[in-house]
Amino acid sequence: MEWDVVELATDSDLSMQVRFADGTRGKVRFELSHLFGVFEPLKEPDFFCRAYLDSGVVTWPGDIDIAPDAMYREIKQHGQWVLR
Repeated sequence: MEWDVVELATDSDLSMQVRFADGTRGKVRFELSHLFGVFEPLKEPDFFCRAYLDSGVVTWPGDIDIAPDAMYREIKQHGQWVLR
């Protein structure tokens, strides 16, 4: 799919750069206020940097992931996706 993530680079400021299958590129940034519940472990920078791609989806250990279609839509429109 066009929204499959094919390249991922995490940054220490709880953000990442992604590239999708169609070549679209952008930034995803997590605000601390979004990191609760299932996303709570992402507050730890070492854990956040353990992100990897699983079949085009940004994933972390423990079955944590983010929806690539929503990410694609926001990045296509705004160049970035800020999770608040």
